[in-house]
Amino acid sequence: MAVPALELKGLQAWYGESHVLHGVDMVVHPGEVVTLLGRNGAGRTTTMRAIMGLTGARRGSVKVNGVETIHLPTYRIAHLGVGYCPEERGIFSSLSCEENLLLPPRLKGMGSGMSVDEIYAMFPNLAERRHSQGTRLSGGEQQMLAVARILRTGAKLLLLDEISEGLAPVIVQALARMIVMLREKGYTVVMVEQNFRFAAPLADRFYVMEHGQIVERFDASQLESKMPVLNQLLGV
Repeated sequence: MAVPALELKGLQAWYGESHVLHGVDMVVHPGEVVTLLGRNGAGRTTTMRAIMGLTGARRGSVKVNGVETIHLPTYRIAHLGVGYCPEERGIFSSLSCEENLLLPPRLKGMGSGMSVDEIYAMFPNLAERRHSQGTRLSGGEQQMLAVARILRTGAKLLLLDEISEGLAPVIVQALARMIVMLREKGYTVVMVEQNFRFAAPLADRFYVMEHGQIVERFDASQLESKMPVLNQLLGV
């Protein structure tokens, strides 16, 4: 059995005095797309941030490709090939689309990331807007750029937080095609998603969070039989 791309054991996290995660266990295998479901406030985004070392105190175990990272600073975790796309996107408004894309350095020892031409082939919208200022891009184009920026670095484990939120259906469809292409290229993807219809056909496995803990886990093949439970937990 291959070493998991990501393995969480008993992960706890705090923001100041607030104890947010209460022992999260999760395994993501190389090349999988895994979706983290849950209501707002369940702890899904905090789990992503805790993986990257962006919360306050954290305890337990977070292994990336078998390497323990619980005591590592965020930049060292990123250097292990982890790319985090937060909900707020973080596009630099004073830079053009292409300047934003070229900004992050390539990760050493991770193999080459996607070339600019490969990225433009995957995201034709960005090719058309390459000289536009970051602030002039639509919400969907900014989201594509936020993901594309990570792909250029060579990161192979992608943490994507609510990438479909508030976007037009045609953009959501383009992002779904992107996830399928990334899986075919061997990327490992962990998604936090509120949009169940977007996530359901894409994921190999699902984890459901409530009150800072994993309360359900199942494979895509079990999705239909789990719908009554999901309706109860999520109101989907």
